[in-house]
Amino acid sequence: MRDEGENMRTLTTKKRDTVPESLQGILWSVDVKNLDMKENKNYIIHQILMYGELEEIAWLFKVYSKEEVKKVFEKAPLKIYSHQGFHFIKNIILDLKKKTLSPEKYVTTLY
Repeated sequence: MRDEGENMRTLTTKKRDTVPESLQGILWSVDVKNLDMKENKNYIIHQILMYGELEEIAWLFKVYSKEEVKKVFEKAPLKIYSHQGFHFIKNIILDLKKKTLSPEKYVTTLY
């Protein structure tokens, strides 16, 4: 079990133009040292939304505006979400209840 306070300090003390090494487990397919916050924005946002805990999502909103995260979620869907995860992120985290977004573009399996 990780120390939540220590993890949050690690996320908040890093520069905003680099990805903290503590996110390597969430961003597993690329070495975080090789990620560019602008070029890899879609990957970073989707991975953290789907696999991150609340402290990682809080970090996400510190480095990208909520509008930027919403825009990526809506305009560049990635098919990595569980059915429940998609609806939780869409409706609760991003407050997009009134938006009609096709789960087929986000959810890996629909059953």
